[in-house]
Amino acid sequence: MASWNSSYMEVLYYVLGWISFCAWAICFYPQVILNFRRKSVVGLNFDFAVLNLTKHTCYLVYNASLFFSSTVQRQYRQKYGFDQMIPVAANDLAFSIHAVLLTSLTLFQIAIYDRGNQKVSKATIAIVSTALFSAAVCVFVAMPNHSWLWLVSCFNTLQVIMTTIKYIPQAFFNFQRKSTIGFSIGYVLLDFVGSTTSFCQMTVESIDQRSWVNFYGNMGKIMLSLVSLFFDILFMLQHFVLYRSKNMAICLSTNAEDKASLLETSDPHPHPDHV
Repeated sequence: MASWNSSYMEVLYYVLGWISFCAWAICFYPQVILNFRRKSVVGLNFDFAVLNLTKHTCYLVYNASLFFSSTVQRQYRQKYGFDQMIPVAANDLAFSIHAVLLTSLTLFQIAIYDRGNQKVSKATIAIVSTALFSAAVCVFVAMPNHSWLWLVSCFNTLQVIMTTIKYIPQAFFNFQRKSTIGFSIGYVLLDFVGSTTSFCQMTVESIDQRSWVNFYGNMGKIMLSLVSLFFDILFMLQHFVLYRSKNMAICLSTNAEDKASLLETSDPHPHPDHV
């Protein structure tokens, strides 16, 4: 089993890993809190939410299998070398569990809060159905030869695909509305921090081990970081640059309406015209 060559690099690896975990874990809460305060999910694209849950479920299967299964770990070392470290850390597993729970909560909010005329598209339903069918086929293919590493790699591939496409509906939705109101920028900023530190964590391990096996041996994690970084930058441009003026106009209009409504309901004295 591989060991660290530098204790400093090992400490840095775990520090970056838990920073990544904290940022990615906390990033789900701004959207949940925003939905709760508004009692509305208008502005949050439902396709994004459904694809996000599918993606994180696949990633949980991959991380849990590599972290807990000695059989999968043995097959991994047989393929990539017995001196290689398993590319899934405890923070990766903790993040996956937490992500599935919070994305499930977001879908529950979609079910109970004001949705406007938004709904899950037929395309997303077809994509998720295809992903589930593909996963089931992979299970049956892997069973005869006990190809468990290949099977969890299939789940990893699925989560990479979901990561690649899940942001597209929200980005296009923002473009159609010319606004990011309803979609939490806090989620984006924290996701950016998590993706950056996750990529740095893998780089630290590669430098210490003098090997880049952990990159191509865990393409799911590297793609998760790079794709997330790309769309996070796009969302920040939409929020702070492209649609900033419209966002501010909507906020000011909403605040004025809320203030007027509050004054009407709090005025205990009837107007002379109403007497």
